[in-house]
Parts: sequence; C-alpha cells; structure tokens
Amino acid sequence: MKTYLILILLLGTLGFGAPPAMAHGGEDHGETATATAAGAQYFSVTNQSTQFELLLRYEPIKAGEPAHLRLFVSDFATNAPISGARLTFTVPENDKLQFAATPQGPGEYLVEGQFPANQAYSFTVNIIAGKRADLMLLKGIVVGKELPVAAAAPTTESFLTWKMGLLLLGGFLAGVALTALLLRRRTRVTNAQPPLVHS
Repeated sequence: MKTYLILILLLGTLGFGAPPAMAHGGEDHGETATATAAGAQYFSVTNQSTQFELLLRYEPIKAGEPAHLRLFVSDFATNAPISGARLTFTVPENDKLQFAATPQGPGEYLVEGQFPANQAYSFTVNIIAGKRADLMLLKGIVVGKELPVAAAAPTTESFLTWKMGLLLLGGFLAGVALTALLLRRRTRVTNAQPPLVHS
C-alpha cells in the first residue's frame, strides 16, 4: 500500500510540476524615441506636440551612403494623416547636412539625404500645414547601428518528450502496483476462507 501511495504522489508531481510561465516585458515607448524590439524591420523615432505627431521609420543607415527615411505626420488630436505639409530639416549635430522630403501617401513623406559618420543624429523639423506651423525635434537617429536580432525560441519538444515519457512510465508502474495489490488482497481473502465441508 505504501508503495502504491508513493507512486501516486510521484505521478502527481510529474503531472502538475510544470514550469511557471515567464513574464514577457513590453516595449518602452519614450517621448522622442521608441525602443526597437528584437526582430524588428526598422528603427522608430517619435515625437508629438499640441498640434502634430511625428513618426520616423528607417532601416539601418550606413555612414557616407544615401539614407532613405519615412516620416509620418498626423494631427495630434484626431490622429488623421496630414498631407501637403511643407517640411524642412536641419541637423543640430551638423548644420551643413541637407535633407529633403517628398510626399508619398496620406501623411507619409520620404526623407532623403546623407549622414557622414557613425553616430547619433537629430532632426529639427519645421512643419507648415495650412495655417498651422510647428518646430519639432526628432532625437535618436543612430547611424551605423544594426537591428537587434531575434533570439531563437527555446525548443520545448525535448522537454515535453522527456516529461511525457516519465508520465507514461509513472502510469505504467502505478498500474502494475495496483494490480499487484489487488491480486495480493484476493489471495489473502481466498486463503482466509474456511474449506467447504461436503456432506
């Protein structure tokens, strides 16, 4: 009986001893820069004022080569895309650099230019849209930085196979123990009965 109870406890431990789920932290979105998650296809920089919201997306930029960035301009209150805006750019880190914006789609502009060195740059963006105007800063444009590579997901197949094998083994041993226990009891009951007297 003790052996049977031990096997049942072992089986319960194997069945319910699953590892706890790991918490997954979300991305931290700052006021002017957005954290780049592993496996992302581009970097993102954002900023907002009382009138406009800017989102700048760009793939890894190499120093001394043409850079192509996409700027999305939207209304801060309604989030509606703003088309037809006049955009001019200055680079605080190097006032000689020139960048131009070309409209692409609703609220989308292609920003083209060239960064000379591998370092962090900023855009000071002058926005004129109808009767509204604003001057906004986009910080954290890092030249020469590569996108973070997504880590390979840990394989759980081997763990599950190993655990399933233990579960099956535990179940089999528990069944054997239970069968042996029942046969033992039956033998005891049979031996305890008095022999039948034939008249």
